[in-house]
Amino acid sequence: MINVLFFGQLKESLQCENSQLAIDKPITIAQLKELLVEKNPSWEKYLFDKQLLVAVNQSMCSSLQLVCAGDEVALFPPVTGG
Repeated sequence: MINVLFFGQLKESLQCENSQLAIDKPITIAQLKELLVEKNPSWEKYLFDKQLLVAVNQSMCSSLQLVCAGDEVALFPPVTGG
């Protein structure tokens, strides 16, 4: 099981804080997003935003990163501060 967390404006847009996906082999972040969209087609425009940031087990990564059962994936919009 992969635990997927949504933060910031993304969480509000999806109206969801987290989701869990059962997988039987490692997949890429891009594949994980595709599985999430299969379950929730209305999420496509948000999950495939090129500015979306991804962290696996609290380390920033790209869409090519492999994730395995037991991993935690966080998806969030770019962070700005003052």
